[in-house]
Amino acid sequence: MIKLFSVKEKQERERRENAENTKQGVKKASASELRLQKDISELNLPKQIKIAFPDGPNKLNRFDIIVSPDEGYYKGGKFSFAFNMPDSYPHDPPKVKCESPRPVYHPNIDLEGNVCLNILREDWNPVLTISSVVFGLQFLFLDPNPDDPLNKDAAKVLTSDPKQFQANVRRSLSGCYIGNTYFPPCR
Repeated sequence: MIKLFSVKEKQERERRENAENTKQGVKKASASELRLQKDISELNLPKQIKIAFPDGPNKLNRFDIIVSPDEGYYKGGKFSFAFNMPDSYPHDPPKVKCESPRPVYHPNIDLEGNVCLNILREDWNPVLTISSVVFGLQFLFLDPNPDDPLNKDAAKVLTSDPKQFQANVRRSLSGCYIGNTYFPPCR
């Protein structure tokens, strides 16, 4: 069992040491920063996935993953996800949000860009890595899950009429209204 107080005490001690080292002109990386550096350096992304660091390559706590599915319902689309890494990573999962296009016609992504992926919530475990999340996002586009939806309307169409769902996705990739919601192009 993890002793919560000892973890908090360790984090506080690291923070104080970093503050002291910063005064001396030396910044010591926290355990979270070291793990994040390791995870990012070990990423082996397929050609359909790209990574970008909008705040520069030295700011690893914020980055974007661009997923461009080459098969399935979303083939030809381009979707950007913002990753914000908490100071408590890997003990807490990254905060991931679909940034563009928004909204996306997808059962597991709501109209605000929130993502329903079990490893970003209750199934997160510190042994999981950034790579696990990236491949989870890729899998959402290959096999949307209507059983755990954030967009209940899209999930209902996927379950009741998969051909209509496919038609809605194809139309949404080019930009269109589905119901009262406009889905911008995402190519």
